[in-house]
Amino acid sequence: MTLTTPISELNDRARDVFRVVVESYLGTGLPVGSRTISKIASLSLSPASIRNVMQDLEELGLLAAPHTSAGRMPTETGLRLFVDGMMQAAAPSAEERRAIEAGLAESGPIEEALSAATAALSGLSACAGIVMVPRREPVLRQFGFVPLNDRQALAVLVGQDGSVENRVLDLPAGVTPSMLNEAANFMSARFAGMTLRQAGDQLSREMETERGLLDGAARELVERGIAIWSHDADDRPVLIVRGQAHLIDDGTAADLERVRQLLEQLEGKQEISRILESALAGSATKIFIGSENKLFSLSGSSVIAAPYRGADGRVVGVVGVIGPTRLNYARVIPMVDFTAQTLSRLMR
Repeated sequence: MTLTTPISELNDRARDVFRVVVESYLGTGLPVGSRTISKIASLSLSPASIRNVMQDLEELGLLAAPHTSAGRMPTETGLRLFVDGMMQAAAPSAEERRAIEAGLAESGPIEEALSAATAALSGLSACAGIVMVPRREPVLRQFGFVPLNDRQALAVLVGQDGSVENRVLDLPAGVTPSMLNEAANFMSARFAGMTLRQAGDQLSREMETERGLLDGAARELVERGIAIWSHDADDRPVLIVRGQAHLIDDGTAADLERVRQLLEQLEGKQEISRILESALAGSATKIFIGSENKLFSLSGSSVIAAPYRGADGRVVGVVGVIGPTRLNYARVIPMVDFTAQTLSRLMR
């Protein structure tokens, strides 16, 4: 047998011992000794026989013996073999499904719903929840400016989907209420049916070739109006992380350096976004265990990520969790799957 041998080619005795070691480790986080395994009646193996089997599994690279303990724990290779070939997934309970769906029932910006679902997933899995927010380019229907004082106005954008968003805009000197109306009418007439990016490109072309369309103050007002919305869209979070505190518990006291490294990695959202982008190309849940991904090789963390789809059926984002390699994979993987399915329904 080699490291590439599937779990089905392990003999029954090795498979049974391996399952007990992995399941016990995932439940307690502690290495498992032969005496503990021998107490499980269904195995009917002596401690000596179990030690021999564990030695064989160690030689295969599936188990390891920490220098501080006589017990064994699964390696990352062993965890991968278990997850891919032995794990029996448990569907989320009705209560867990309700908790994930609850945040999506509230009306509001899609980012708030995504954040709520991620927070619920984090709480249920005791991991950090993550979600990639789809970049939205709203199609414009109407612009408006509402004066607040001599120096500021409320810029109002109405999308073709009926969404309405407001931003406070600093006004150029000398702007009058009539200029606000002129600029709003110009923008609504010229840019309806366009995305913000298209509107910005169109504005640049028109201002170069037809500078007489608007006077200087109104032209600057239009430029500022487009700029504030375009800048706002670019700054919207691409990655939302919730529940980092779940990564710090009583069990991490002896492993604070690993936790510190993981929290630093969560702060570097661009790096994690690149990992999640690899899940955008697939249709199924992806699982990264420890050093299988270079970013998490030091912190020894796992990522479970599933894509979710938009109204046209295309993948638009990814939702998942980050936590230690000692995850309850059988419970968390279906939970991530369900969250992705729920988000897909929301996006339709």
